[in-house]
Amino acid sequence: MVKALAEAGCGPVPVPVTHADLETKLKDFSPLDHIVLNWCEGLPGVPHSEWLVAAQLERSGFTFTGASAASLALAQDKRSIKRLLDEKALPTPVWQAFTTASAVCWQRFPAIVKPSAEHCSEGIDRDAVCLNEAELKARVEYIVERYRQPVLVEEFIDGREFHVSLWGNHKIDVLPPAEMEFSMFNDQHDRICSYEAKFVPDSISYQNIRTILPAVLSEEEAAELDRVCRSAYTVTGCRDYARIDLRMKDGVFYIIDVNPNCDISPDTSTIMAAEHIGCSYGDFGRRMIELAAQRLPWKGMP
Repeated sequence: MVKALAEAGCGPVPVPVTHADLETKLKDFSPLDHIVLNWCEGLPGVPHSEWLVAAQLERSGFTFTGASAASLALAQDKRSIKRLLDEKALPTPVWQAFTTASAVCWQRFPAIVKPSAEHCSEGIDRDAVCLNEAELKARVEYIVERYRQPVLVEEFIDGREFHVSLWGNHKIDVLPPAEMEFSMFNDQHDRICSYEAKFVPDSISYQNIRTILPAVLSEEEAAELDRVCRSAYTVTGCRDYARIDLRMKDGVFYIIDVNPNCDISPDTSTIMAAEHIGCSYGDFGRRMIELAAQRLPWKGMP
């Protein structure tokens, strides 16, 4: 990204976050003279601290790319996101949260079990998909013990999966949707974007889940996907850019995750979608900076 931004004429200065004292890291930079491209997913040694990075930038008066601390904190808690989606009548799989396996009371199968405060598919593998109550309770117990947090149980939507990137603020554009294609797998346990599928290159799921971009959709399906994603982007407070993950079944696009600080590495669906419409990697980064620049404190002053 640093190289691409330099080639795009932005003059970036890399600031690796190697410890939790972010204020010291930024002491040589003036908030009036710099915009921060916030690509930090957390502070070293501080769990679930993605939102704390944005909070520190806000306290220090920096203008930065991406979502606010409040929006990142909201997205960190999958239960809060689910409640908000339900409140706004946006489609999302039926869900419940549990703190113990003994409290589980669930009738919809297949179901999928997730830690409620992790991202990047942490805690999601093929055993996360449960076909009966015994499997479900065992998985809930495992997640509680392993991650020490409440567990989210959802109805598993065994359908097509889409990752849809958006950018903008007052004017929001939806980039070409990407489909995660599972045709190599007959077992529904494997038709998921697990942690291995995203981060373990020699795993079967990583090698056999194809990304189709743009996804093939009818005119009506594309319009509905566009509507749902724009609504989710807006109501969850996304800013500058984000990615919405959905599954479609029986014509309904169910929101399964909202990513206000989605990965923008060169090989991700977000960047591939931007490239599909002719936007280079450097151009993408520059666009994020330009969007953030609209929030500079002196913007619009005489």
